[in-house]
Amino acid sequence: MTQSISLDSSPATPSLGLEAKIAAIMQNIGTLAVLFLALPINASIVFIYLVLGAIFRPQTATTSNPKNILISGGKMTKALQLARSFHAAGHRVVLLETHKYWLTGHRFSQAVDKFYTVPAPQKQPEDYIKALVDIVQRENIDVYIPVTSPVGSYYDSLAKPELSRYCEVFHFDADITQMLDDKFALAEKARSLGLTVPKSFKITSPEQVINFDFSDETRKYILKSIPYDSVRRLDLTKLPCTTPEETAAFVRSLPITPEKPWIMQEFIPGKEFCTHSTVRDGEIRLHCCCESSAFQVNYENVDNPEILAWVKHFVKEQKLTGQISFDFIQAEDGQVYVIECNPRTHSAITTFYNHPQVAEAYIGKTPFTQTLQPLPTSKPTYWTYHEVWRLTGIRSFTQLKKWLANIWRGTDAILQLNDPLPFLMVHHWQIPLLLLNNLRQLKGWTRIDFNIGKLVELGGD
Repeated sequence: MTQSISLDSSPATPSLGLEAKIAAIMQNIGTLAVLFLALPINASIVFIYLVLGAIFRPQTATTSNPKNILISGGKMTKALQLARSFHAAGHRVVLLETHKYWLTGHRFSQAVDKFYTVPAPQKQPEDYIKALVDIVQRENIDVYIPVTSPVGSYYDSLAKPELSRYCEVFHFDADITQMLDDKFALAEKARSLGLTVPKSFKITSPEQVINFDFSDETRKYILKSIPYDSVRRLDLTKLPCTTPEETAAFVRSLPITPEKPWIMQEFIPGKEFCTHSTVRDGEIRLHCCCESSAFQVNYENVDNPEILAWVKHFVKEQKLTGQISFDFIQAEDGQVYVIECNPRTHSAITTFYNHPQVAEAYIGKTPFTQTLQPLPTSKPTYWTYHEVWRLTGIRSFTQLKKWLANIWRGTDAILQLNDPLPFLMVHHWQIPLLLLNNLRQLKGWTRIDFNIGKLVELGGD
């Protein structure tokens, strides 16, 4: 059941040249055609799952104290995963998204009792908070768990004081969110706690980099936007470039300003990891750690005591309650360095798809005797449509064998036997409608993120 609190207007579409318009038309129509061809296969899989699910339907757990849980970020797989975890534990779930994503396929999940849309917080912050309060009161919500976009984390922190009058808000205060989201401020805070971080500099103008003396540095550096940038975050150009002219040209191509500062961070060779931790009063209740990459769409839990110890120290010192995710580099000598933090849910939480205690980790008041980690039986998670796209880039039999092994070992993060409809509706309702909207506006995109449930665009959300 969809209920919208208010309407939201679409931003004006920037003027495009004829060539760019034709490219956008071809890109959107071509992708729609491919998804249309895949529809019969997807529909057949979902139909079979529906039949099998009806026969082998698992019994929903009962709890002596069921709660009404409000979860935001409804277009994202991680929100679906949390909804399923709370539903399986016997709680009632209300799902939430902004107006733009009213079409989310997750609203069709059997784990979702009701679905609402609200204004985009960055555009209408006061209306957003008012809409949240209205939903919390209307649905008698006990706990609000934000599953936010990078932009949305801060606005949920702003909403927390008002919402806390009516329910528990499992999220950080605004000052904590700002510090955690600021890559440079995080580095300074971690360093003050005696934790390891790469050498970092806050950059507010290209000249700071152009005039920087790299001659005494033993390692290269990379530049990252402190405000979230969904496209440029994948650019790991090493500095300095081959010539000073190349360095200057690259740096001046970036939108570096005092209002939108960047961080120049020491590039430490090693293996990259990402984490998700659910914490309450400085105690880690739930934690997973996965090998990472720039565009992460595969998650498999790995045991890394050094990273867990780093996170434990940080959250205990800050006495944090909420959801926190870190990116780490582990150097060849075993030393771990935090790269950045995201004060929100990480998609790696999909590795808890078969864990029965996720809900308790979030809302249980009794201290845990040990940190929950994915079960030994948990398979690596992936997104089938991302894997099919990856298949098009395979050029050798060795690559094909590795790809097949990943599929055989893992499980799709959206498709579940007892809840298959989201798998159909995300790929053949949510994404096609977003493509049709872009086609109508003659807009292109850089990639489709089936995990986050959106088209990644320059200047997008």
